[in-house]
Amino acid sequence: MKLTSRATAPVRGEALYASGSARPLVDERAPVVFASDDEERSPVRFDEKPYRGRLEVFANTRGTLTVVNVVALEDYVRGVVPNELSPGGWPELEALKAQAVAARTYAVSNIGRFASDGFDLTPDTRSQVYGGRSTEHPLTDRAVFETRGRVATYKGVPINTLYTSTCGGRTEDAENIFGGPAVPYLRGRECALEAGEHFAPFNVRTTRELPSIKSAEHATSARDTALLSAHGFAIPARVGDEWLAAFVTAEELRELFGRVSALARQPAPLVNADAARPGGFATALAAALDGESRGAALLNSADVEYFLSFRDADEVAQQNRADVAAMLREGHLALFPDGTLRPRQGLSRARSLHSIAHALEARELLRLQKATARPSGKGTLTLRLASGKATEVNFKVSADAYLFSAFGEGLFPVREINFVGGEAVAFHTGAGGEIDYLEARPSANGAASDHLSPFANWSATLTPGEVMSRLARSAPGVGSLVDLRVRQRGVSGRVLDLEVVGTAGTAHVRGGRIRSALGLREQLFVIDRAFDDTGRVTHFTFTGRGWGHGVGMCQVGAYGLARAGLPYDKILKTYYTGISVTKLY
Repeated sequence: MKLTSRATAPVRGEALYASGSARPLVDERAPVVFASDDEERSPVRFDEKPYRGRLEVFANTRGTLTVVNVVALEDYVRGVVPNELSPGGWPELEALKAQAVAARTYAVSNIGRFASDGFDLTPDTRSQVYGGRSTEHPLTDRAVFETRGRVATYKGVPINTLYTSTCGGRTEDAENIFGGPAVPYLRGRECALEAGEHFAPFNVRTTRELPSIKSAEHATSARDTALLSAHGFAIPARVGDEWLAAFVTAEELRELFGRVSALARQPAPLVNADAARPGGFATALAAALDGESRGAALLNSADVEYFLSFRDADEVAQQNRADVAAMLREGHLALFPDGTLRPRQGLSRARSLHSIAHALEARELLRLQKATARPSGKGTLTLRLASGKATEVNFKVSADAYLFSAFGEGLFPVREINFVGGEAVAFHTGAGGEIDYLEARPSANGAASDHLSPFANWSATLTPGEVMSRLARSAPGVGSLVDLRVRQRGVSGRVLDLEVVGTAGTAHVRGGRIRSALGLREQLFVIDRAFDDTGRVTHFTFTGRGWGHGVGMCQVGAYGLARAGLPYDKILKTYYTGISVTKLY
């Protein structure tokens, strides 16, 4: 073909006119249609990709050809769902069913949106991503089939089912992002189960009584005693401050060091009354761990004096000095808050047990496994082991297991741990294979239903020049960038008014333009600044959550809710306020 002129409106076909005639000699304004007699075996193709239905081709106003896939609604939805919510990445049927209803409803409510161009919807993010037959998947086909004809309605009318990839834990009121009047069903919502139900599906509990520890001096004692007990040390079932504060006896130490030497595969050391004081304790512990004095072998006299430079170091007996120095260097012994060791005093049970637990853990003599928790079902804990194998293993947790959860820097005994996935755990299994000791650190991505998304948390650092190059069209004429200031946030915390302060003036970027203008994944962010010596900003760091416009259904959140046991209709009602799921046909 050779272009001779451009159409002023979409033309489905061509007409041939004689010079000076108002009537066409030939009028073929119907589009050129490509179809197949056997759609299953030999579908129509465009760019080597197969499509259901038929293809219609006609000239457009740009002087090129428009290719339209004319397809039944259900077949269209089959080509959308796997492209909008991957069944490989998010393989939960109820989430895919929610996506199917959302995609079907969007198509119904937006039919004719691009009628002036000769078609209804685009196959990209301007409408919905549609890939045709080659992208269909058995799991998403099932989701489409099981929701056939069902749409989301508000007061009986199909809604505009906007959805976003990752909402960052909360969605936003539609008008704050897109402008226009408030939409009753597109309100900001929490991306989580209803209050009180957030963690019920992923809860691990223990019947074991918590230790009675309140003293700050014994902050690590609950974990120390639990670890040792799980590894066969004779520890009372429930320890308290009074028991921990009492001096340890030589008889107790004899049993404790005997267990240490068994774990270290060394002969049991000689334990006398001097082992109940710091110096003798260090020497006995060294013998239990190594069968000899590591300090005496590796440290010379200058090293020993260097490490024993605390206030009352001269009170440490000569025969114990190298062992005390080595234990301090390795962190197995600790000074009191006043910087003393108090070598002539007896050791408390708390301090002796902490030294033993610390030494065993540092030497990797405790059989602790490390893993990352996955979303689990009731009665089991699914862990991805950190042993190099990418396999997931289901473990049963003993009814009276020791449970510890991290709060800040500390690990504290708890009656239950909530696992939503992503928690770093360390655990020990007993003879029967059940977990009898378990500690967990909360996932950095939190507990929102979309926390498994790779975009649940993100950051981006830009120089002032880079920011202004991105904002050149949205905030012209402000000069060099001085600062960015958040002037308004929406119900979800998203930035709705960003003030751009420059050397030549001030401008505002508002609403949904903020994300695209800055080139960020979302506009749910906070801003940190780095300054030079003159007080000028050198870098802006945007720390944010989510990916997308943040309105309507959160797609990864839908997956999280499905993992928690919600059916597709309740997932839809979580994100679309006041809707019903209606059978259209």
